[in-house]
Amino acid sequence: MMDRPLLGRDLVRGCCSFSTLKAWLPILSWLPRYKLKWLQMDVLAGLTVGLTTVPQALAYAEVAGLPVQYGLYSAFMGGFIYTLLGTSKDVTLGPTAIMSLLCFSVVGGQPCRAVLLSLLCGLIQAVMALLRLGFLLDFISFPVIKGFTCSAAITIGFGQVKNLLGLQDIPHEFFEQVYYTFYKIPETRIGDVVLGLICLTLLVMLTLMKMNLGSDDAPAYSRAARKLVWAVATMRNALVVVAATLIAFSWDAYGQHVFTITGKTSQGLPPFRPPPTSDTTANGTVVTFGEIVEGFGGGLAVIPFMGLLESIAIAKAFASQNDYRIDANQELLAIGVTNILGSFVSAYPVTGSFGRTAVNSQTGVCTPAGGIVTSVIVLLSLAFLMPAFYYIPKASLAAVIICAVAPMVDYRVVVKMWRIRKLDLLPFFVTFLLSFWQVQYGIIGGIAVSGALLLYNTARPQIKVSDHGVLLIELGSGLSFPATEHLSHVIYTQALQVSPPRSVVLDCHHVSVIDYTVISELRDLLRQFKLHDVCLVFARLQPSVLEILQAADLQDFMYKNSVEAALQQMESGNLLSVTQ
Repeated sequence: MMDRPLLGRDLVRGCCSFSTLKAWLPILSWLPRYKLKWLQMDVLAGLTVGLTTVPQALAYAEVAGLPVQYGLYSAFMGGFIYTLLGTSKDVTLGPTAIMSLLCFSVVGGQPCRAVLLSLLCGLIQAVMALLRLGFLLDFISFPVIKGFTCSAAITIGFGQVKNLLGLQDIPHEFFEQVYYTFYKIPETRIGDVVLGLICLTLLVMLTLMKMNLGSDDAPAYSRAARKLVWAVATMRNALVVVAATLIAFSWDAYGQHVFTITGKTSQGLPPFRPPPTSDTTANGTVVTFGEIVEGFGGGLAVIPFMGLLESIAIAKAFASQNDYRIDANQELLAIGVTNILGSFVSAYPVTGSFGRTAVNSQTGVCTPAGGIVTSVIVLLSLAFLMPAFYYIPKASLAAVIICAVAPMVDYRVVVKMWRIRKLDLLPFFVTFLLSFWQVQYGIIGGIAVSGALLLYNTARPQIKVSDHGVLLIELGSGLSFPATEHLSHVIYTQALQVSPPRSVVLDCHHVSVIDYTVISELRDLLRQFKLHDVCLVFARLQPSVLEILQAADLQDFMYKNSVEAALQQMESGNLLSVTQ
């Protein structure tokens, strides 16, 4: 009786041990070792990423169909939460082009519903992390991901053409958008076109300059000049947007309204409050929580998965590049908690950003603490710079978005899939084409096609048949219940339906798992072989499978350790109904 309380205390002590706490709070692993040099690099990286984040957040809010301040509301919570819970030193969480497009496809630019969507997505992601369900992401194949990203890039990029041309009242649905954009070309505003093209040209030039710095053909800059070029190119988005804003402000001051500007935005920090659980339409109708969730439809499954997939793929890529490891389930938790708490400050769903993560890594960030500096930059922008955002030209934000999504259109991947496995093009094109209709339908359709191909390969494993006097049938992969009918058909047609019937050696060295359906089919096969007065011999069974077959008590079950032994014994006609 005295041991029981002690056992309870040991259990509590084990659950609350420092190692367990470090697993849930990765900051405890690096904070005790934090150095002054790390602080310098983290501050530099945080400032650089912050200057990239602000203009991108404003632009991505436009993609989501939300007022620009919602981009900034979504951009600061991730830095604080990821510092505590993240396992990658490089990843930055915040609004991205793809998540913004997905958000718009589900909520249609309604801020209240976008904030509620963030809460629900965060809860789903956090629960997945706690239940260790990260493996479900493995069922989303690469062709589906590439098909979606290519389609999303085209949809997002073309969606900004209207802002480059200064067009108004363009529908958001892709095919209608294409039609009305061309239909309204005569209404183009020259000021927006000129400014947009100048911004695009500058962004492309600065991007190419940064790319060429590391090449062998790069000009022989001095070290200071290289640092200056790198800094300017890295902060290109902020510099271009600031310059465009100053130009728009100057023209507006002289009474010349030649640019389409962002307009009035809410000033100050967002209030910390629970996300709304109901909504009111323009005519005063109250939409309940259940109706809102029902309206989200399949997007409530697609958005959490795509957010996790995007962020974990980025984290794995940079962990491999910089020689460290991440914990995928912990990453899920970090994203989930970010979206949950983000909903309390009016954020819409966020995930890891590849572009900003690349900037973070290249600047030499040492720990996730760089995200705190980035978040502070965003908060300062919200507190003091919102009046200046009134004059940001929409054409400059459109140029930022187009340059951000253009690299996502990877046509070379089609050629690679054609060369490696042409069948992979099927889920790619299903996802690609359906995503222009509805983004979530494209992803769900691509996953369904990929799943069908996976199941087909499971149900139709490769079977090699060779003649050695007796038939040798070799299974090219594992054997599960969908494949039993196919295996039986091959054996019947090759051995039992010929005249005279032939004995078979079944090479099972690839079979690692066996189930009741397979055993039932094998029992029937053994009976049929006995009726035809021929033999079915199993060879090279793995110990676990052999143990199950022996426990099943199959009549006339014969087993040999090697294919050669089975063939020799069958040719000599000296077979025993025993396992050897």
